[in-house]
Amino acid sequence: MEWYLKVLNNYVVFEGRARRKEYWMFVLFNVIISLVLSGLARMLGMSWISSIYSLAVLLPGLAVAVRRLHDTNRSGWWLLINFVPLIGFIIFIVFMCLEGDPGDNQYGPNPKAFAP
Repeated sequence: MEWYLKVLNNYVVFEGRARRKEYWMFVLFNVIISLVLSGLARMLGMSWISSIYSLAVLLPGLAVAVRRLHDTNRSGWWLLINFVPLIGFIIFIVFMCLEGDPGDNQYGPNPKAFAP
């Protein structure tokens, strides 16, 4: 949960780098919360609940994805690869799974260097 909150605290920070763990923990908690809210929305008949949540985490999700791309020494513009049907999403997932640059790169210092 700490990683999820860390991403929310860096709400619109598109600069710097993000570790794989930070990105994937955010994705995991985001999926869990979305599933719970979708279930509640169906039970209560209020479909807008999950829509509000999706809008609330849109910018933090984009920001952490850009920082994750920066960790692999790629520009945030690589997010647009998702618009290429099927193959774009596969390439994006591969980028998100790759190890980050071991040292400093043009986007900042290695985030693992500061990890506990």
